[in-house]
Amino acid sequence: MNFLAHIFLSCEREELLIGNFLADYLNNKQVRQYPEPIQQGVRLHRAIDSYTDNHPEVLKGVRRLYDKHRKYAPVVVDVFYDYLLSFNWTRYSDKPLPEFTQDVYQVLADNMELMPESLQPHLPMMIADNWLQSYGSHNGLAIAFNRMKRRTSRPEYLDGVLESLVLHFEDLNEEFNAFFPDVIEYVRCECL
Repeated sequence: MNFLAHIFLSCEREELLIGNFLADYLNNKQVRQYPEPIQQGVRLHRAIDSYTDNHPEVLKGVRRLYDKHRKYAPVVVDVFYDYLLSFNWTRYSDKPLPEFTQDVYQVLADNMELMPESLQPHLPMMIADNWLQSYGSHNGLAIAFNRMKRRTSRPEYLDGVLESLVLHFEDLNEEFNAFFPDVIEYVRCECL
């Protein structure tokens, strides 16, 4: 899953949220330099990734998209799941999505000193561009996938991702809503 889902699954604890957000930006040596509660957030992020990558409902979507998106099919599904979480937001949260995202941005901005130097200049842009909510629109997804294309070895495998979402929306949405309660329960056990 991508930023929105990971942050949503942070058990409403700031340190876990920060670690969960930072996980993809840190190597293991860097992680050890953070306070233990943030390290727990990084471990939570990695546990969520492992759980998600092996969940049968997620694997259905990955297999469905593999012919078109090849090795990036799991990444495409991850990003689609942020879109689907936005689409289904009221099913999983009582807090309105705009309020949730603003609260998250405030936590991240208040903890800028914890961000790696390479991330610090990008975080204000992420907040200004409202990345977390942008995953809930086709335009936001297009921007996200175009950014990814610049960093991948086979950008052509990301061509047509929005068409894939539209074509397979019903199946992906059904699989997401079968999977997401499971990962919520998994995380609840991890956060105890």
